[in-house]
Amino acid sequence: MSMKPTDAEIKDLLTKYKNVVVVGLSTKTDRPSFEIARYLADHDYEVVGVNPGVVQAAGVSVYASLGQVPVPLEIVDVFRSPEYIPALVESILALPPEKRPKVLWLQEGITHPDAEKQAAAAGITVVSDRCIMTERERLISTSFLKGEPAESHG
Repeated sequence: MSMKPTDAEIKDLLTKYKNVVVVGLSTKTDRPSFEIARYLADHDYEVVGVNPGVVQAAGVSVYASLGQVPVPLEIVDVFRSPEYIPALVESILALPPEKRPKVLWLQEGITHPDAEKQAAAAGITVVSDRCIMTERERLISTSFLKGEPAESHG
């Protein structure tokens, strides 16, 4: 899959993968990371956070690093400034290949072309500068309006 996935590819990712790790999850209820983590948890995703010094936020467990997350890393959803993305990608690539995420999702306003290329070269699908909540709402929650089958809650 390319670094610029199509709508169909993004819909497939959001349907196929249900474990989401929110990197940069805040305890502050007015922060987008908090709101989006809660939204995803409310929409049948298994959500955990990564943020050193935080134990719980948005009703989910939070770990100090990706390596400490006890569930499979399917989608890593990032709420960090672009300057932190190279170090994050390095930490992902330092994981054993079977422990690496399937998707690196950089939230709206976050891009780092060099780090994205590095992740993609390692076989990780990269979505950048897109809000996971907005994309899910646009591509999945409204599917029934287009005559497509409603999402499964099984």
